[in-house]
Amino acid sequence: MQTLKIDDLRDKQLIIHGALDIDQRPGGISPRRLPDWTRNQVPRFMDVMIRMPSGVRIIFETNSTSISITALTTNMVTPPAEKKPVVFDLEIDGNITSISTLKGNTILLDAHNPEKFELIRGEVTTLTFNNLSSENKRCELWLPQNAFIELHSLTIEDNASITKPVDGNKPSWLHYGSSISHCMEALQPSQIWPAVAARIAHASLHNLGFAGQCHLDPFIARVIRDSAADIISLKTGINIINMDSMRERIFKPMLHGFLDTIREGKPDTPITLISPIFCPSAENQPGPTIPNGNGKYVTLAGHQEIREGCMCLTKVRSLIAEVVDVRVDSNLRYFNGLDLFDENDASDLPDDLHPNPPGYIRMGERFAEKHLNAMVANLMD
Repeated sequence: MQTLKIDDLRDKQLIIHGALDIDQRPGGISPRRLPDWTRNQVPRFMDVMIRMPSGVRIIFETNSTSISITALTTNMVTPPAEKKPVVFDLEIDGNITSISTLKGNTILLDAHNPEKFELIRGEVTTLTFNNLSSENKRCELWLPQNAFIELHSLTIEDNASITKPVDGNKPSWLHYGSSISHCMEALQPSQIWPAVAARIAHASLHNLGFAGQCHLDPFIARVIRDSAADIISLKTGINIINMDSMRERIFKPMLHGFLDTIREGKPDTPITLISPIFCPSAENQPGPTIPNGNGKYVTLAGHQEIREGCMCLTKVRSLIAEVVDVRVDSNLRYFNGLDLFDENDASDLPDDLHPNPPGYIRMGERFAEKHLNAMVANLMD
């Protein structure tokens, strides 16, 4: 068997798609989803999410009938919850094989003190995909969306080759969003809802969904402006209510400014603004939101005398639609998040904020059917 260092293969014989930067580690490399120049501007808690490779794939071509990936995984657990498996998905010609591991590091979080944690060190693991075709094939190895990953090596058969993939004809779709686009609750990385939609619509996903961190940061707009995206979608609003980080006075100008920055480099690229999905406590009540004793996210009531200009979800949806209406931009569209997930789907919203795995899959199917299929078809005409 040939054991090849990922860092030696990178950009020569494989692509780490969706990673705009790399951290060098003692044992290997760790993908980051934002470029190096953003490091000094990224808030500390956002940096955690950038290092979780939601939507990131290792893409290569090989004729090996066996492929192994060696990596050190690190995932977070808030007791009394138990450690969840970390899953890698290998996609070949639309067929997906999953392998999971409970090895690796564990970060134990304190539910009452976000500054407090304990690192329990674990082992490097090797996961092997066997019984593959001996034909040369395009492989997309989806990295876990809910863990930090230190990639060490890739192992193939002695007589096998590994080459950089030929560029396909799929349009590049860049999606920006919150935890509901990061999809840490999905069972496997290829089943985050943007991945489901991209697979159905035959688009190449670049996911910038960051749990808790979708606040229209200007550096994100510049990243999108400078990207190679053929299609862009921006799903915003819920984190702004979760943290009560903006009021109506600043939200609309910030959204306009975000779009203005993107249009500096992408004057004609199709952009879709997606408003928030259903969240029962925040539909008509301003944030912030916190988990209660039953694990449900609820808004904080009271202090009405200082809440002028605070926003609830129904207000945010109307403001996003207004921004689309007033801009003279034939390539800007509005998509109502309730068309992805509404009150009728509430049984798949276990914490009243994040969909469960079937809910995410359904969101992906709906976005492809109601929007992305047509966007891709228009580009390919």
